[in-house]
Amino acid sequence: MPFLIRISQIIDAISVTVGKAVSWLVLVAVLVSAGNAVSRKVLSASSNAWLEMQWYLFSAVFLLAAAYTLQRGEHVKIDIIYGRLQRRTQVWIEVLGTLFFLFPFVGITLYLTYPLAIQRWVSDEVSSNAGGLPLWPAWMLIPLGFALLGLQGISELIKRIGFLTGTGPDPLEGRVSGPH
Repeated sequence: MPFLIRISQIIDAISVTVGKAVSWLVLVAVLVSAGNAVSRKVLSASSNAWLEMQWYLFSAVFLLAAAYTLQRGEHVKIDIIYGRLQRRTQVWIEVLGTLFFLFPFVGITLYLTYPLAIQRWVSDEVSSNAGGLPLWPAWMLIPLGFALLGLQGISELIKRIGFLTGTGPDPLEGRVSGPH
């Protein structure tokens, strides 16, 4: 188990590094959005490339930060019953949810989107809008984001199995619960 815990720590470090790095893209997206709005209103000039850049940036944040969000335990949970259960029962629910929902969802998404992303990269597909951007970088974000999410799922599973077997701490120990 110590080897698996070390793998989990490496995956966590990757998720945290990527998550914190892409969080800066929110600022970039806001600046691009503001600049585009100002140029449209003040200069009566707009660019499809700037509009597309906005959704590229928001897509990157959403897709690439999903693993970090999972690592931080910030994904939405319905706490009506879950919060009243014993911690070991909660962890079992998380293990089963990871195995039967997260992993299949990630696997199917990777299976369906990776070939499309590669196809768009090879063909160097470009937006049909005048002045639009290449589309393949946006398509590549999908399998990359889901691969990171799947890796983080492996890390979370390792931590929960460690807790259940008594070889690891509670995976949520030390986290702030509730809204921040």
